[in-house]
Amino acid sequence: MSSTTTTLAELPGLTGSELGTNDWVEVTQERVQRFADATDDHQWIHVDVQRAEAESPFGGPIAHGFLTLGLFIPMWSQVLVVTDCTTAVNYGLNEVRFPAPVPVGSKLRLRATLLDVEEVRGGYQLTVSGVVEREGGEKPVCILESVVRFLG
Repeated sequence: MSSTTTTLAELPGLTGSELGTNDWVEVTQERVQRFADATDDHQWIHVDVQRAEAESPFGGPIAHGFLTLGLFIPMWSQVLVVTDCTTAVNYGLNEVRFPAPVPVGSKLRLRATLLDVEEVRGGYQLTVSGVVEREGGEKPVCILESVVRFLG
């Protein structure tokens, strides 16, 4: 893991910088099942291990794309630490793509780059380029552009 620790006042100076990566996060079948239960998305390719191993083009169960996207926030919280921030708010997404599947058992990490910093009332709005990598994977499993606010 490599991360950036900074203050609100220093954020604009980090524009264009790669902020780092988080520790690897394992995507287990239990995690996939909990996500399926929480979202009522029980498609067999995610939750029926035997059928996925027999019929899936991926050779086994894969994580939901939105589970992969949902892991952005816990991964992001390891990549950038703003010491004088009192509130962090997920403001939205400009773009999301899932170029490759996440087979159950994969380990993922986020590589984040700070694209833009705008002053907003009480703090800063950041536009972040995120690439979620799969350990040993040839291409990213998620590419996103996130907008987050850090308030002091």
